[in-house]
Amino acid sequence: MEQHFDVIVVGGGHAGCEATAAAANMGAKTLLITMNMETIAQMSCNPAMGGIAKGQIVREIDALGGFSGIVTDETMIQFKMLNQSKGPAMWSPRAQSDRWLFARKWRITLEQLPNVSFWQEIGKELIIENGKLKGVKTGLGVEFYAPKVILTNGTFLNGRIHIGTKNFGGGRTGEKASTGLTECLHKLGFESGRMKTGTPPRVDGSTLDFSKMEPQPGDEKVGKFSYLPTTQLTKQRDCYLTHTNETVHNILREGFEDSPMFNGRIEGLGPRYCPSIEDKIERFSERNRHQVFVEPEGWDTLEYYVNGFSTSLPMETQVKAIKQIAGFENVKMFRPGYAIEYDFFPPTQLKHTLETKNQEGLYFAGQINGTTGYEEAAAQGLMAGINAALAHQNKDEFILSRSEAYIGVLIDDLITKGTKEPYRMFTSRAEYRILLRQDNADIRLTPLAQKLGLASEERLRRLDQKLQGTSQLLKTLNKTSAAPDKVNPILESKKSNPVKTANKMDAFVTRPQIGIKDLEPIIGSYTELLKDYDYPVEEIIEQAEVKLKYQGYIDKQKDMADRLHRFENLHIKSDFNYRGIKSLSAEAVEKLEKIKPSTLGQAGRVSGISPADISAIMVFIQK
Repeated sequence: MEQHFDVIVVGGGHAGCEATAAAANMGAKTLLITMNMETIAQMSCNPAMGGIAKGQIVREIDALGGFSGIVTDETMIQFKMLNQSKGPAMWSPRAQSDRWLFARKWRITLEQLPNVSFWQEIGKELIIENGKLKGVKTGLGVEFYAPKVILTNGTFLNGRIHIGTKNFGGGRTGEKASTGLTECLHKLGFESGRMKTGTPPRVDGSTLDFSKMEPQPGDEKVGKFSYLPTTQLTKQRDCYLTHTNETVHNILREGFEDSPMFNGRIEGLGPRYCPSIEDKIERFSERNRHQVFVEPEGWDTLEYYVNGFSTSLPMETQVKAIKQIAGFENVKMFRPGYAIEYDFFPPTQLKHTLETKNQEGLYFAGQINGTTGYEEAAAQGLMAGINAALAHQNKDEFILSRSEAYIGVLIDDLITKGTKEPYRMFTSRAEYRILLRQDNADIRLTPLAQKLGLASEERLRRLDQKLQGTSQLLKTLNKTSAAPDKVNPILESKKSNPVKTANKMDAFVTRPQIGIKDLEPIIGSYTELLKDYDYPVEEIIEQAEVKLKYQGYIDKQKDMADRLHRFENLHIKSDFNYRGIKSLSAEAVEKLEKIKPSTLGQAGRVSGISPADISAIMVFIQK
């Protein structure tokens, strides 16, 4: 049995999968230790990827050579582009996946990577010799050695499941918790906390009356996540919308005294932006109903996910209440909803590379850092895998800035501000979101992936075709003019003011009512114009249109980012003497010494640090 590796990844969830793939594809001999080979990349919560800001993250992972987008494309059963009524910075792809196909595809993908090995068991403790990380010891006492270890334990660290007054150890339903690592990390000086998350009941779809619900079909124009030519979805499964009511709420209230959340048995903080149904009833007592989305778990299964009805109330209360929802009158439950509390480690203990400050060679990624969501976890796994491989190869670290990627925002937020509740990404967290659109993740990040060795020749070729096609279309629009008698009928049909003189086509596209496709009668067939470029014509048109309509806003954000980069790039040494700056408050000194920001820009984002504090530090550095 092989025992020596370059990188060991502990945990086979979304973070662990991306970490394993990234490290292996960069040439590192990688071992994935997972409790159950059958549940690699298990979708423990809802069977979906993407959503607001999360869809941008999946596209960024794909652009960097990760696999989450590819696996989603190959296993999705429905696709939607959210927020299309808003500007392109807000457009966010989301897909329902077949839960079992998703996990199977991920496992097969990892098994086909030449540098990956597997071991099915619990990672029990770290092997430390003379202060140096040497590897991982399993529950059976097997020792595996590697100078770089990535912990991606999800909700398994001392996990405890709660259903009403009942509670028991577990990392998710049907799987035992992971013990030993938290205690090991405490001995190394790490701080930990407790968080919680919940999941709704799963029900038998054959017992639901969908005629009482509102169908939620996918988009007619089906999109994808990966920039590679993955399988195009040709048929889709509907989701359905129904609502709770006052009767449901009153039944649920009866069980509040037995709710582990209300009686204090769960100490951990839950996700503010994905609350349980009892949370919603308590916090929004003025509302007499809440949305419930009924989502299929796959192509062939009868199992449905009751999105919006996450709960840890007693099972009897859950069954009684859910039967009062329209369409659920005769429902049969496969399993009840439950809450789970687990250990996490405040991410202010990490560097931007996701390596821990306390222990060289040790990396944390995913829910162990206090995040929630498959996408946030996968992004962290990818970055930890990349940086672990780079460190092993004695190469420079790889860090994304806040103006380069949502992934950069995610990691910077975590290590600079920390989190006291499960962190979820939103577009509002990104100050440069018009630069960080889902349509241009490949333009932003694939050239960086090339330098890392993670971008295939096919990716680079397709990116080149996209850029060339966009350039060609923009040139054509710029050099083509139209007389009023040609263009005015189009303008008037779109309720846009007619013109009295000829003008270039790109000038018309800057109008909010006019799209590039509206001008096809004048330009001619775009399919014919772009026939020499091996890239989807629709996506080239979208890219060109965004440039024309929003270039002014894009340029302003680029200028702002460039100005702030002067501060961002002003390096602060890890042993910087903050106590030597007399004007800094005791609070500022305490926080800066704890977080150890690596740049002046990061220091400015630490909670409680004022502009005056930053000015004082800058003067001190310049002296």
